[in-house]
Parts: sequence; C-alpha cells; structure tokens
Amino acid sequence: MKNKIQKPKREKVILQQETDEDKILNLSLRPTKIADFVGQKKTIENLLISLQAAKERREPLEHMLFAGPPGLGKTTIAHIIAHEMDSKITATSGPAIERAGDLIGILTNLEKGDVLFIDEVHRLSKVVEEFLYPAMENFQIDFVIDKGPYAKTIKFNLKHFTLIGATTRSGLLSAPLRGRFGMFFHLDFYRPEDLVKIINRSVKILNIKIDKEGAMEIARRSRGTPRVANRLLRRVRDFSQVKKSGAITKEIADEALNSQGIDSFGLDTIDRKVLFAIIDYYKGGPVGIESLAASLNEESDTIVDVVEPFLLKSGFLKRTPRGRKITDLAYQHLKKTREKQKELF
Repeated sequence: MKNKIQKPKREKVILQQETDEDKILNLSLRPTKIADFVGQKKTIENLLISLQAAKERREPLEHMLFAGPPGLGKTTIAHIIAHEMDSKITATSGPAIERAGDLIGILTNLEKGDVLFIDEVHRLSKVVEEFLYPAMENFQIDFVIDKGPYAKTIKFNLKHFTLIGATTRSGLLSAPLRGRFGMFFHLDFYRPEDLVKIINRSVKILNIKIDKEGAMEIARRSRGTPRVANRLLRRVRDFSQVKKSGAITKEIADEALNSQGIDSFGLDTIDRKVLFAIIDYYKGGPVGIESLAASLNEESDTIVDVVEPFLLKSGFLKRTPRGRKITDLAYQHLKKTREKQKELF
C-alpha cells in the first residue's frame, strides 16, 4: 500500500474570518432600517433618493452593485433595501450557483419587487453569468430542452425583480455584467467616529457597560470595519468578564486587544506576517503576490481580499508595476530599519 503524502496544513490566523458564533451574533447586531445605518454617507444619501423615487412611482428598484472590502455592510444594506421596499429577499452567492439550472429555480420563484442578493457576484461561472443577462435586461430566461434535432428553446417571462450584487473584487467583474447594473456604489473604510456609534449601538443590544475612551480604543483598532469592531467588542467583553469587573475602559480594552495580538494601529498577526515577510525576505519589495503567498503558505486571494485593502489604505503597503512594496510608515511602525533587512537565501 502506497504511503499517502500529507500536505502541510495552512496556518489560519486571519482574524477577519467569521466563526458560526460571529455570524449569528452579527445577524442580531445588523440594523434593519436605513435610519439606523451608520457611515457611508454619500452612498446612503443616493440610496435614499432612489428608494423614495421607486416608492413614489410604485416600481421596483433598478439592479444595483455594491463593491468594497469584506465587512463594510454590503449584505446589511441589501437586507435594509428589501425591508424599506417591503419586499422579500433571497440571498445566495456566486460560488453557490454552479449551473444555470440552479439559477432558473431561484429566478422563477421571485415575485414582483422581490430582491435577489448575490454575494461575491464576480465568482459566477461564465455560463451562469450569460444566462443572467436576459433576466436582468428583459426579465426573461431562455432554456433549451432536449438535444440535437429535437432541441427546443422555451422563453419564460419573469416578474420584475431587483438584483443586488456584492463584490470584494470589482475589477474581476466582466464588462457586460457590470453594464447591466443601473446603480453602482463603492463602500469605503469607516472613520473611528462612525465605528464608535456602531459600537455604542451594539453595546445597548448586548447589554455591555463601556465608557467613551474604551469605545474609541476598540474603534481605532477595528481596521475601519464594522464587522471587526463588533467582533473585538465581544472579545473585550469576554476579557473584562473573566479578568476584570465593571465597565470596559481604555485600559481594559488595550490589555484585551494586546492579548489578541492586535496592535495600536489595528494590525493583527497576519498583517505583520505579510509586512515582515516583505521586509525580511524581499528587502522591502517589490514582490509579486504569488511569491509572497508561497512564502507565507497562504492563498493569494486571502492576502488580496482580506489583508491588502487595509494595509494599502493605511499607507503601509503600495502597489507598483513590479509588485508590492513596503512604505517608510510601515518601517517606522514596525520599528524596523532598512539596514536590518536580510536576503532570502
């Protein structure tokens, strides 16, 4: 019997990945009304205009696309839109729709004004994507029955639905699919002041005691992301419950987050691994994403989708035609100097 070669296990230290507990609690913390949604001011202003106009005309909304890093509220906004329009929402994801037949079942069950939410819409297969075009444009689908000389095309009329797509990689969307969305919104990272408002709302729901400085400390380390802010709030709550007593203060939050490996700027373990790998192995860059991923034994998509957006926004990393490169700000934050760099070999 041949010995099976075991592949080395990848180290999963991404703090932004959701556990089942996180998903359940995040659902309870999500706002259901647009008035309760914090941040993304321009997006919400434009969305309110579209919602009001659609209600006055008694028409379903146009198809819309939301782009931005994970955890900024794309799914939350989709559910809010369905609630505001008093319609049903059907949620799925690009990878979950493997065949055109899967999409037929979903589309034919939609009523007028219903919302179809497709997360990670850029990951739809080419066949499914092309099947979606006439459904979005003409609210019709064509499917073929039988084969060869007996093949027939049947046209099926759909109810006027609204497709809401969400993507973390808008650059991977094909031009034909992007062009069929009537509205396009890009969600950006949140300011600490907005995250404090989100934390204070979550504090009331979870019945946690926290002071103003404690909330700001958690907000500053939340990578500009509400999902991370709510997760860190729960971890600080656990720490305070077991190790301390009373309200969460700046000191308690600082101690709890340091024990989680989250520094004063919000960088976690994988962020620092990426930065140190570029500094120590590639002399600060530039380095290609595939080489970097191989060095870290991580998936390149994980680095691009989860790690890079915050590092780029924070000014710790920059992209060049030749690859990723560390900035002086990152050297300063990590207390590294260019003289201490070492070669890979």
